[in-house]
Amino acid sequence: MTVHLTASALPVTWKKASASNPNDNCVELANHVGTVVVRDSKDPDGPAHIHKPGAVAAFLAATAAGRLVPIA
Repeated sequence: MTVHLTASALPVTWKKASASNPNDNCVELANHVGTVVVRDSKDPDGPAHIHKPGAVAAFLAATAAGRLVPIA
């Protein structure tokens, strides 16, 4: 994973989950040059984490299946 220091500077269209509440902590995703970038919706000018599409797909599948263990 790499980091782009200013997410809002990327030429992308950010998407947030349709079930997200505007006042909750959310992440936003966008496609960018064969990668998926992720940012904190509360900090649009903060960093964007850059991932391979397969890694994001695996994470989303594990989340949907309830296979992630909370970090204590």
